[in-house]
Amino acid sequence: MKQTAIYGLSSVVGRLLNYLLVPLYTRFFLPEEYGVVTELYAYVAFLVVILTYGIETAFFRFSQREKNNRVVYSTSLISLLVTSILFVIILFSFSENISSAIGYPANQEYIKWFALIIGLDAISSISFAKLRALNKATRFALIRLVNIFVNIGLNLFFIIYCPYVIENNLQSLNFVNSVYSSEIGVGYIFIANLISSFITILMLFPEMINSVWIFDKKLWRKMMIYASPLLIAGLAGMTNETIDRILLKYLLPENINSAREIGLYGAFYKLSVIMILFIQTFRFAAEPFFFAQERNANSKKVYADVMKFFIIVISFIFLIVTTFYNFFIGFLGSEYHDDRGFVVVSILLLANFFLGIYYNLSIWYKLTEKTIFGAYLSFFGAIITIALNFILIPTIGFIGSAIATLVCYFLMTFASFLLAKKHYPIPYDYNRIFLYFSLMISIFFILYYTNFTVIINLLFILIYLLIVFTLEKPKNQSKAAPKLF
Repeated sequence: MKQTAIYGLSSVVGRLLNYLLVPLYTRFFLPEEYGVVTELYAYVAFLVVILTYGIETAFFRFSQREKNNRVVYSTSLISLLVTSILFVIILFSFSENISSAIGYPANQEYIKWFALIIGLDAISSISFAKLRALNKATRFALIRLVNIFVNIGLNLFFIIYCPYVIENNLQSLNFVNSVYSSEIGVGYIFIANLISSFITILMLFPEMINSVWIFDKKLWRKMMIYASPLLIAGLAGMTNETIDRILLKYLLPENINSAREIGLYGAFYKLSVIMILFIQTFRFAAEPFFFAQERNANSKKVYADVMKFFIIVISFIFLIVTTFYNFFIGFLGSEYHDDRGFVVVSILLLANFFLGIYYNLSIWYKLTEKTIFGAYLSFFGAIITIALNFILIPTIGFIGSAIATLVCYFLMTFASFLLAKKHYPIPYDYNRIFLYFSLMISIFFILYYTNFTVIINLLFILIYLLIVFTLEKPKNQSKAAPKLF
């Protein structure tokens, strides 16, 4: 569908452009410095979940059920405005205590900057959801891309241009000296983020201003009942995704430079971004698509087909990144070419493979309004993640964090699959799914334990694609793949 293509463009192109900042950061900042960025954004991830408290998904759900969609939006928007303002006030008031507690007593400004970033992003999230619900994909994509281009442009300005002007004493020196200080260092990454978030909220003003500005307390309570389990699930899910970058600081042996290890691990994590960005693009398009399909008689068959083709794509992504790892590691600065990189990236890619399947499976508890199971599953995963990180990090460092992520997502996927069979059975093509997964793993190990040329490696991937094409080529139009991608 056209909207899906546009959502994909904004997400894929945007994240690829943001990915280009990784080579910038890893060339201009040492792993120890990049470790600060990695750690602080891990905290931010948790706070964003708390401050949006599942209301975006609740908005999609109640927009389908309530007659007046404008009241659903205005109720959600007012709720987020109030909580975000309170959040910013609290963090500004206790910035000194918070910065000291997380180990950055000399950088209270980080707390204030991130308070504003998180608050602005929380408010903008519901307006982005409104654009998706109204199928205004072009405007959605435009605002997303402007945000990204501003962020990238400011990063280039502060990290490359300003130091260059000062070093070469160029004509614009006076202007640069008025806006730039070398002492801020990685802080300019945060400043660029803050400015881009502010511009985004300005661009979303028409959606907010044109709201009816009605707060329906009864509707809000129903939305919160629906969303509360999603908040718990979101927090537990974020534990699975980011807690390792926080725990590394406290669980690594004292003789190891934890900031450097966090920086390396964060950079390796970024190399799995191709699969992550596809999964995120899928989620943007899939959630409203799945809800819209709910009333169709053939909906379960559609869900099954989507799962199969989703697995085909992420299997291909896994093979591309692992097979041509030497190309991808070249995106990082030389300080980040650690021998542990390939193992970590491969494990994380496989972990994200199962995470993508889990997101597909999760539609069962959203459609049946049993969202509490999402909380149970994520909480189950969080326990596994935390336990394995505590066990593995002291002995094998961030490789243990990667393993913990893989085990967590695999067990969550398996548990969700068992529950889905009971509560909302979908006729997945298990034979094909197992075949494609087995083919992916087999090719991976063949190429890992051999030393073939690039041409031979590429031939194996082409064989995978040929098998898929042969098996999935539609015999007639009625059996074509669902138009989600």
